[in-house]
Amino acid sequence: MIQFGVDENFNLLIGRGLKRRQPEIDMLLVQEVGLRSEDDPVVLAWAAGEGRIILTHDIRIMPRFAMQRIESGQNRPGLIVVPDQMPIGPAIADLLLIAECTESEEWQGRIEYLPL
Repeated sequence: MIQFGVDENFNLLIGRGLKRRQPEIDMLLVQEVGLRSEDDPVVLAWAAGEGRIILTHDIRIMPRFAMQRIESGQNRPGLIVVPDQMPIGPAIADLLLIAECTESEEWQGRIEYLPL
C-alpha cells in the first residue's frame, strides 16, 4: 500500500477526508516526525528514506528540489502537487484513486500535478 508523507503546508481537510473514506491509508504529517519548518530538501530526503510519497501544495519550490534529487541520482520519493485552489472533494477522489490503483514503487522519481 502507498505511504504518504504530508508536507506541513498541506490542507488537513484533505487528509481527514482521505482517512474518513479509507481509514487504513498510511499518512504521516512531517510535523509528527519532527520535521516542522524543515527545508524541502530535508523533507524529501526523509520521504525517500521512508518510501513515502510527499503530498504538497507547494507548486513552485518543492518540485524544483525534487527534480534536483532526480537529476543527481539520489534516492527520490514521489511527489504529488495539489493546487491550493483545487476543491477538496476532487482532490480526495484523485488521491484515493492513486492510493488504490498504484504501488509506491511506481512513484520513485515521479512528480504529478493534480487534477489527474
